Amino acid sequence: MTTEVHFGWVLNAGPTPGMAAERFLEISRQQIALVGEYIDSLWFTDHLQFGRSPVLEGWTALTYLAALYPQYRIGHMVLCQSFRNPALLAKMGATLQYLSGGRFLLGIGAGWHEEEYRAYNYPFPEPRARTDQLAETLQIVKALWSEEQVTFEGNHYRVQGAYCEPKPEPLPPVIVGGLGTRMLRIVARYADGWNAAWIRPEAYRERLATFEDACRQLGRDPSQIARSWFGRCICRSSREEADRLQGRGLLGTPEQIAEQIQAYLDLGITTFMLGSWELEDLQTVELLARQVLPRFRLGTGAA
Repeated sequence: MTTEVHFGWVLNAGPTPGMAAERFLEISRQQIALVGEYIDSLWFTDHLQFGRSPVLEGWTALTYLAALYPQYRIGHMVLCQSFRNPALLAKMGATLQYLSGGRFLLGIGAGWHEEEYRAYNYPFPEPRARTDQLAETLQIVKALWSEEQVTFEGNHYRVQGAYCEPKPEPLPPVIVGGLGTRMLRIVARYADGWNAAWIRPEAYRERLATFEDACRQLGRDPSQIARSWFGRCICRSSREEADRLQGRGLLGTPEQIAEQIQAYLDLGITTFMLGSWELEDLQTVELLARQVLPRFRLGTGAA
């Protein structure tokens, strides 16, 4: 039995300091052109700031990509539920689904980057409250996407006699990103997909047991929830260069990165949202496109 493997490409969050928009777009297009035949989706992150680094707003950027590349599904890796009113988020998702011809995937999480909350004057409650907010957000979004009119009164959010027309068709898959026990319960209750970002295979194996327990407690078959992994890559052609690499994500030679991907496949992950760490590191993108991704094209794992 073969495993069907899917890849998506996550664009860099913004230009380097002082870079013109034309150059940022040129490099982004080069990245997509290199990996294009091996991916079926494009993704953008959803952050507001990391210090003084240039960061593009996620929904605006993704909408632009959706129009520019009609051959790909599009989503965020992942939306911060705190940044948008849940009913407005439902309306935005329904609109993008309508205008993109049904290509939108709702990737969403509870938010974590305190700096941007404080800088943009968003409340930053403790983790339990943020996960509870995410649960209410998903209830509101799913209701507005499927019910004629919605009234909801939660501890954090409410809507009163709300309509969301036109309804999204088909319903966008809901992919929840998170690793904590409470987050995995939300995945089990509301999500069509679970995304685990950055996590190493050995740690993922532990989280997988918690995920499966949460699904069983709610009467869901864990195999019905698609599993994906997000992380960035640095790929170098020689072992000497690869040995000097440090950091998170997929790092190494093409052979080493293929082995790392296979380790996740062996744990049941079938979709990978990948990107390059550095915007102008086209060497990584070329090596992935020429020597890594083609190994998984037939869905049989690394050759």
